[in-house]
Amino acid sequence: MSHHLSGPHLRSPRGDARLDLTDLFAFPAAVDPGRTVLVLDAHPYAAVPGAAFHPDAVYRLNVDTDGDHRADIAYSFTFSAPDASGGQTVTVRRATGDAAQKHEAGGDVLFSDAPVTFGGAPHVVEADGRKLSVGLRSDPFFADLEGIVDNFTWTGRDAMANANVLGIALEVPDADLGTEAEIGLWARVSLHVDGQLVSVDRGAHPSLTAYFNAEEVKDAYNAGEPADDWTNYREAWTAVLQHTGDYTTDAATETLKLVLPDILRYDRSRPAVYPNGRTLTDDVTSARLAMVSGGKVTSDHVPPHTDLLPAFPHLGHPHPAAPAG
Repeated sequence: MSHHLSGPHLRSPRGDARLDLTDLFAFPAAVDPGRTVLVLDAHPYAAVPGAAFHPDAVYRLNVDTDGDHRADIAYSFTFSAPDASGGQTVTVRRATGDAAQKHEAGGDVLFSDAPVTFGGAPHVVEADGRKLSVGLRSDPFFADLEGIVDNFTWTGRDAMANANVLGIALEVPDADLGTEAEIGLWARVSLHVDGQLVSVDRGAHPSLTAYFNAEEVKDAYNAGEPADDWTNYREAWTAVLQHTGDYTTDAATETLKLVLPDILRYDRSRPAVYPNGRTLTDDVTSARLAMVSGGKVTSDHVPPHTDLLPAFPHLGHPHPAAPAG
């Protein structure tokens, strides 16, 4: 699947779905030119009711503006503990420079105690030219997971057709993301544990850890920095491609340059289509299948979702809870 269940043994990090980053998207705003939409989704198969962001976690969007694989700008999202009715609020901060490379939430407060919605229409708040919408939404990821597991025997069933996630959508002026057209993006979820902030999940490109990382390295990968990815993972991931797609060493090296380091590159002067940014309808499952199979498997034959909204925050309305029994 995409980045769902990115802890060891197809479980959420630390066994907690609230900490499970599922997808990262970056694309131009639908209405106003010169603006960019960033979306971080977490909490796969979020329940209705009962879903919540972890109040001791820092959810983070990192932006590399100069190509050194390190954060120059970081948006951090922190959440209140759920109240008696399950409600939460979110505070958003923007850090730059050295502060952007620290995992703690720091920098200027952009939104303070904005409401998180857990059903129905999204709530959009605006401040200083930025838009924010956070809450339970339809999962935009699509894939025939049964078919992938069953040796590419396709079922035509989309495993996320009725699934929900917790979505964080932020729309900002392009100037917010630096002066260069090309930026690099990755997401991270960190958790306060015994007085320390521990990175428990991170990623940018879809479906990497599921295909490439051995179970025993997944926790270390989630704690790592993209700047170290090429050194730490090139050799092991080359072996994966040689096994699954009959790649030569040189061909594997060139292919891995698309996804290592694990940073989603987005040149805003060009159309957004994965791997240049990522829209909510990009068929990333087929792209990854083609990569790992060396072009032998090119599609899982599952189409994009049709419940997306034409305007910000674009994520569809949440699916209702499944009936009991």
